[in-house]
Amino acid sequence: MSVVDNFDEWKSYLSKRIQQAESMGVSQQDIQQAASRIGDFLAENVEPDIRENQLLKELWLNSSEDEQQAIANALVKMLDR
Repeated sequence: MSVVDNFDEWKSYLSKRIQQAESMGVSQQDIQQAASRIGDFLAENVEPDIRENQLLKELWLNSSEDEQQAIANALVKMLDR
């Protein structure tokens, strides 16, 4: 099973990556900007195989750049708990 097969495992995986970046001194702003760039890449290049990621893709593709940044920020905030 890959990390994208299960939403809870996907969240756990990303949460650990955020914690790792923070421990290396990466700022919250840089993490959020990276999340936005990753969102662009995933929306353009990856076909989601679980419904939660399909929802995220649809939200991303139908949002303005400001809304996408807000989605990325909210995801980082959710995963950084």
